[in-house]
Amino acid sequence: MANDVIVALDFENKEKTLAFLDRFEGAEKPFVKIGMELFYAEGPEVVREIKARGHKIFLDLKLHDIPNTVKKAMTVLSRLDVDMVNLHAAGTRAMMEAALEGLTRPDGSRPLLLAVTQLTSTSQERMTQELLIDQPLDQVVLAYAKNAAAAGLDGVVCSPLEAGEVHSACGDKFLTVTPGVRFADGDVGDQVRVTTPGRARELGSDYIVVGRPITQAADPVDAYRRAVKEFLGQ
Repeated sequence: MANDVIVALDFENKEKTLAFLDRFEGAEKPFVKIGMELFYAEGPEVVREIKARGHKIFLDLKLHDIPNTVKKAMTVLSRLDVDMVNLHAAGTRAMMEAALEGLTRPDGSRPLLLAVTQLTSTSQERMTQELLIDQPLDQVVLAYAKNAAAAGLDGVVCSPLEAGEVHSACGDKFLTVTPGVRFADGDVGDQVRVTTPGRARELGSDYIVVGRPITQAADPVDAYRRAVKEFLGQ
């Protein structure tokens, strides 16, 4: 099982992003997540620049479209030297299989491909009333994870609360990347299904994604080190 803390670079531009990364010195190169805000503002070049600095990158664009469109988009993203990319599992198995095909380079290499199950801002009430899905939320997550595994994906993005069930259903090697992680003394913000770094590890998270508790901390480097220490149980 992999164990790593992924820092969500939820900044509005390259300048603020690089200023944040400049706080880390020497060999300390956090695994980072580039999401829609930064990618849409700066494009692929910011990905290349951050990769050149020595960081592993999770490109979090959550693709969701017809299979052929997603396949072509993944072919483009495969040209970027990132370590993880994702899409929405709700796009169905056909879309996920097409994405995997598009992401795989001619030499057979590719980034890890993950499927987003249900966002950590989604509650049972919202899923039932707004998405018209009447099944229990954890069972929906589990069904989406099984579809992703059947499509050949490497893992899912889910809440830490569901990580253990996903491993039980899909195997220990099927990765669980879990946002919705907050320090015990921190604000949960707009997240609904949350837990602490240490509890996420106990529940079976392979990677945790931490944004504001690190990026908006008075000392981001210290907050990052705290997250790593708690997640690794040190």
